[in-house]
Amino acid sequence: MNTDKNTVIGFILLAGLFFTYFWYTNKQQTEMQNYKKHIDDSVAMVKAAADKIAAAKTALLKDTSAAAIEKLAVDTLKEQITSIENEVVKVDFSNRGGQIVGVTLKKYTNSLKKKVTLGDSSSLNYPVNLGNNQTAQINQVLFPVVNLVPAENGVQKVEYVFTTPTGKTIRHQFSVYPNKYNIDWNIQLEGADQLLTNGQLNLNWDVHSYQQERTSVYERQVSNVCFSEGNEFDYISSKESHNFEKNIQWVGLSQQFFNTSLIAKEGFATGKVSWKRKTDSSNALATMESQLQTKVAGAVVNVPLAVYYGPNDFQILKGQAPEMEKIVNLGRDLYSFVRPINKYIIMPVFDFFAGFVSNYGWVVLLLTIFIRLVTSPLTYSSYLSSAKMKVLKPELDEIKKKLGDDQQGFAMEQMKLFREAGVNPLGGCIPALLQIPIFFALYSFFNSNISLRGQSFLWAKDLSSYDVIAQLPFNVPMGFGDHISLFTLTAVATSVLISVYNMAMTPTQDNPALKYMPYIFPVMLLFIFNRLPSALTWYYTVSNVVTLLLQFVIQKFIINHDKILADIDVKRKSPKKKSSWQEKYEQMAASQKKLQDIKDRTKK
Repeated sequence: MNTDKNTVIGFILLAGLFFTYFWYTNKQQTEMQNYKKHIDDSVAMVKAAADKIAAAKTALLKDTSAAAIEKLAVDTLKEQITSIENEVVKVDFSNRGGQIVGVTLKKYTNSLKKKVTLGDSSSLNYPVNLGNNQTAQINQVLFPVVNLVPAENGVQKVEYVFTTPTGKTIRHQFSVYPNKYNIDWNIQLEGADQLLTNGQLNLNWDVHSYQQERTSVYERQVSNVCFSEGNEFDYISSKESHNFEKNIQWVGLSQQFFNTSLIAKEGFATGKVSWKRKTDSSNALATMESQLQTKVAGAVVNVPLAVYYGPNDFQILKGQAPEMEKIVNLGRDLYSFVRPINKYIIMPVFDFFAGFVSNYGWVVLLLTIFIRLVTSPLTYSSYLSSAKMKVLKPELDEIKKKLGDDQQGFAMEQMKLFREAGVNPLGGCIPALLQIPIFFALYSFFNSNISLRGQSFLWAKDLSSYDVIAQLPFNVPMGFGDHISLFTLTAVATSVLISVYNMAMTPTQDNPALKYMPYIFPVMLLFIFNRLPSALTWYYTVSNVVTLLLQFVIQKFIINHDKILADIDVKRKSPKKKSSWQEKYEQMAASQKKLQDIKDRTKK
């Protein structure tokens, strides 16, 4: 068959078209098969996962042990951390147990200049019944549902929901309020009559505290467990456990400036708490374990709680729960008599000055001047008594010279002279006695006042702790420590000056103990003060300086020694009536003199 050129070209083009068509069709079929295979594989994977979950749930109905619950949680869920912040705290929640796992305080830093964190390693736990007479601890379960509720009026909420294999529901609902350190915690149980045994919620709350201040040793010493039982504040420090006998309103673990407390808005019926201070060299301070029980009734119950993670601030704690402000140690036990002084005098005056003075060192100075002004009438009386004794000093020296070593005779003649002149020999002791309650009040106040924490003044970096001008390579015993505090040195130096001045105003003393006592006391202060808050040693320094100035002004410009001598002469001529104390003292002195005379005759 003859073919022309055009026919050949046509066959070639037709063959090319057929080839292209079959190649494209084959490619589409291959892609379709691969896509179908991918769909089939995905469906198979989903089905396998669903079968695995179903098998786990079926197994759970047969095995409701804690291990089975943990296995189900691990196989189907992962731990999820949810954070909520307000102006003062950042709170971390976990769906493991549906609870708080850590709180960061935004306004406070620790000794390492990092933000203070509380609630680490702490946990709240309680058992629930899951069916078939099996129980599980709530912190062993991962809550599968986490609901973040939109903020309303600034209140942020998060809810954790867990449904048991038997259809009962457990909800943990948290609310974080604006500018608040406390977090509301509502436990809601649907099917509580079956979830709980004997209608009782058995809550176990474990808390751990860690170092936030300069030294863990001192912070451990001031740590303790505080609580309200029967609407009355109490605490344990030396004991390691306490059984509650009355309704419990709240319980917390407190360190020097912070605390973590659980508040039961409707109270716990019974319970006990145990705790222990750490003794190792770590930054751990103490651990507390509390077991608290509350009765519930009905199938659906709500247990309203609140957890406080925050500072030991008197005003903040006052609004948390009844008597919770007593966590701030303004005076306890032997020193409870100074609490009213702190609460009604020192704290209001301190806050008043702090309201318009930004530097707390100057606030302490103003507080010191205020205290000295209030006590000035007694101080003047003391200085007047000292001036009278100074006027009588020449006469006392003559009596001493006349009687020689007859101490009993000198005491009787001295008392007679004081009575005739109208001088109270104990009048000069008033300032010293007055300093005792004031010192203990300020010791408690400065040790527990969080507003002083981290506040610098002059060379002191933190008024709530001791200042350091020299670090020693060794530790000095008797409480001195491994450093030297400059405010302590100024307090001791001014105390020595006062002692020297008072000695000059006091009649001659031949007793060596009395001669050196004014110098022994300042040396004792050196060891006592060196580890105390610099706010306290600064107060003592200012107080001593004010004392010296007052003594100088009163003695030089206010007290008229000639007038005092004239008044003494008038009183000597006037009839005297002995007080009962003077009569007893003279009787005692006379008895001692007779005994001494008998001993002297016996020796001869």
